[in-house]
Amino acid sequence: MSQISGSPSSGSQTESAAFVDRHVGPDADETARILSALGVASLDELATRVVPAVIADDPADTGLSALPVARTEHEVLAELAELASRNTVRRSMIGLGYYDTLTPPVILRNVLENPAWYTAYTPYQPEISQGRLEALLNFQTMISDLTGLEIANASMLDEATAAAEAMTLMRRAGKSRSPRLVVDADLFPQTRALIETRAEPLGIEIVEASLHPGLPGTGLPDGDYFGVILQTPGASGRILDVAPVVEAAHAAGALVAVGADLLALTLITPPGEQGADVAFGTSQRFGVPMGFGGPHAGYLAVHTKHARQMPGRLVGVSKDADDNLAYRLALQTREQHIRREKATSNICTAQVLLAIIAAMYAAYHGPSGLRAIARRVHERAALLANSLTAAGFAVKSATFFDTITVRSEGRAAHYVTAARRAGFNLWQVDEDTLRIACDETTTPADVDALLGAFSAAGVVPREFAQPIETRTSEYLSHPAFNRYRTETSMLRYLRALSDKDIALDRSMIPLGSCTMKLNATAEMEPITWREFTGLHPFAPAEDTVGIREMIARVESWLVTITGYDRISLQPNAGSQGEYAGLLAIRHYHHSRGDSRRDVCLIPSSAHGTNAASAAMVGMRVVVVGCRENGDVDVDDLRAKIADHGDRLAAIMITYPSTHGVFEHDIRDICAAVHDAGGQVYVDGANLNALVGVARPGRFGGDVSHLNLHKTFCIPHGGGGPGVGPVAVRSHLAPFLPGHPLAPELPGDITISAAPYGSASILPITYAYIAMMGAQGLRRATLTAIASANYIARRLGEYFPVLYTGHEGTGTDGTDEYGWVAHECILDLRGLTKATGVTVDDVAKRLADYGFHAPTMSFPVAGTLMVEPTESENLDELDAFCDAMISIRAEIDEVAKGTWPADDNPLHGAPHTAECLVGEWDHAYSREVAVYPQGLPSAGARTKVWPSVRRIDGTYGDRNLVCSCPPVEAFAE
Repeated sequence: MSQISGSPSSGSQTESAAFVDRHVGPDADETARILSALGVASLDELATRVVPAVIADDPADTGLSALPVARTEHEVLAELAELASRNTVRRSMIGLGYYDTLTPPVILRNVLENPAWYTAYTPYQPEISQGRLEALLNFQTMISDLTGLEIANASMLDEATAAAEAMTLMRRAGKSRSPRLVVDADLFPQTRALIETRAEPLGIEIVEASLHPGLPGTGLPDGDYFGVILQTPGASGRILDVAPVVEAAHAAGALVAVGADLLALTLITPPGEQGADVAFGTSQRFGVPMGFGGPHAGYLAVHTKHARQMPGRLVGVSKDADDNLAYRLALQTREQHIRREKATSNICTAQVLLAIIAAMYAAYHGPSGLRAIARRVHERAALLANSLTAAGFAVKSATFFDTITVRSEGRAAHYVTAARRAGFNLWQVDEDTLRIACDETTTPADVDALLGAFSAAGVVPREFAQPIETRTSEYLSHPAFNRYRTETSMLRYLRALSDKDIALDRSMIPLGSCTMKLNATAEMEPITWREFTGLHPFAPAEDTVGIREMIARVESWLVTITGYDRISLQPNAGSQGEYAGLLAIRHYHHSRGDSRRDVCLIPSSAHGTNAASAAMVGMRVVVVGCRENGDVDVDDLRAKIADHGDRLAAIMITYPSTHGVFEHDIRDICAAVHDAGGQVYVDGANLNALVGVARPGRFGGDVSHLNLHKTFCIPHGGGGPGVGPVAVRSHLAPFLPGHPLAPELPGDITISAAPYGSASILPITYAYIAMMGAQGLRRATLTAIASANYIARRLGEYFPVLYTGHEGTGTDGTDEYGWVAHECILDLRGLTKATGVTVDDVAKRLADYGFHAPTMSFPVAGTLMVEPTESENLDELDAFCDAMISIRAEIDEVAKGTWPADDNPLHGAPHTAECLVGEWDHAYSREVAVYPQGLPSAGARTKVWPSVRRIDGTYGDRNLVCSCPPVEAFAE
């Protein structure tokens, strides 16, 4: 990836079909058949029947006329290549948490460029996700081993976010009731800024302290504090002896979190061995390119006693129904939709794809290879330090890993400019001080050229740099990090893992509220171009002209699509977009002297991240009830407004609703909140039902977050990356995210470590919008709505559709009944009560049919929420419906007593190939178990075989193991 210098492959500029015909699954004939089943003649007529007239755009004026005309795949790739060519990729020696790296080609091709990995979803169905769960367990083991702490999660959104989560974790887990947090003065500035953003609404007071030993005025402050956050190596490059700080902090009743560089930890004593309670950082330099700031996998690690305080995803070891070892997401009671405002965090995702790349990088190099890379990096930095001190420069610290801080009175700018002329970007701290950071790609020739820029070429180095190798403990001793050192073995390992999983390359994934649509290859191609991947997020603006222009265009297009006035692409997940939007509301009220406004109204049907985000910005959550038909109870809303009117800050409402319908009262809801002085937050999770038909910024929203990883085709990557832009009306624009190292973003709020978040994957959204154009985007939306209604009609007689649009007036003036939006909820509760067959049984049984299950028990327990998206053709929709209808027939057999309640193909699902071997004493046949619709040789659907039987989640939580099990666990 970071070695790639390419541009789009050559090819004809004329396509045999428009891209929209490649993206949208149903062709003209299939669309006509779907519409016929729905009783409408066209997609436009469907829009008039489904979308409430009070919000619908005129088809002739959707607001999308400002979008460019749809172009072909090759035209858009050429356009992106031209933008990429405007960037200048110099040798980056800026550091500050971002370093150039060499991605092994076998990992680049077989993970990042492989749809089996990047089109998967969060492993909520673990029996058909064992491959990426094992890969994530490798990541957790890597982090645990390197940091010396027992429990690591499955990645964080970035390093700064991990530090902020460490802050709140220490406050929850510690005994001190002090609101003060001590922060090391040598912390990265972006990390400091994000901590300050998170701290303010929670009433946490930040106290800065210089923790460098031996200097006057340094050390921990007097008084109480609940935690200490420090970093080693620090921003200056110096390595801090953590143990004395930890000892002093513990004596004061505080916990300690240490930001640590993973590559440095192969050489220096890990924080866990020095008594630290938490470690955080990034795995970026383990094979993941800088990419102008992201995406990268942050990490967070703790001692076992704090495991239940850990935010984010956590993979654990358990066993399946045959007592075989199996992996699953552990401690899911921490999830936001269960604990809502009491959740440990609003983070509901991770950076899975990047975490897997980092883990495989470690596996490919092994412990000895990583140590060798670290030694080379340090040796290059030491040669620079020794040579520069010999030439008369002052280097700040003799104990460093990869970064040195150099002083030259009044001459820092001169040397930064000289280095730039030689092809290097350095970091200027002030007029007297600069920094130089070495990395895996730094060569002896680079060192010589850089010394030449300092007029120090040929100088005889003096002995200045001190030895740093203090680590004595082993790490990465598990076979996973020692078995795959050749390309052949790594290639086969990656293939074996991916073969255990269902991703979009094998089947539709009809997860409601997740929008698993096509991630087109043309959209993905530019993310590996060196002109994008090789950019440091803090590189000079003149080096990043092309990517900044691309970002500006994406921002402009999203403003047009949503009807808002301004947008920020900084949030690197939907949860962070939510947080940014609510912070904008908070700051807006405070700027007007309305600091008492702290009540956030949230419908009972809302996703749990809404409540968790509101709590994080210091708001009190007041729940608004829903009617029996699933709509917000407007009477209850008005009553809650009357109770809290002068304290009302906002309402968070998802539209279309989390129940999968267009609510006709949305304008009245917005007006009632506005009349009381509140702001309207329209959650953009379901924007795939709105693009080209209605704009939240025009029907009442003040702010929304979007999910580019849903509506705009950035792949889910097995649970990340994502991009969660926040869009606002003009009065909230002053409160959009800023960044301390980006002068063009002056706001006080910092949401992500990088100014533009996960910038390197924005070409995906750029390409999607550019290739679809206005008409294509509208067609995609209406096809998604048509497909959801088709499934609701086909399955409604077998599984009741829980919520459908209530009586209202469509744009054609007729009363409407029975329509869903882009997803539908199938109600299994009556069947469960009558037969004992649960929603889990149906979900696991779908794996035997070759399908990933829909979303289980959200937003209503005992139901399945189905979202087909526009990318699935009629054959796939019908195949899914046929499987569900067949499963209903199996449930009927249980009801009739043909099969016992505890011995039927649903209760026994999923079935593996191994379980067919040996005795078969079940009431149903082997063929019914694994090929319920017939054999593939006879024309039935092929499938991914589950690699494990149903997993015992309770056992896994009671016997929590979150790192690679010992090799003995795999013995016969």
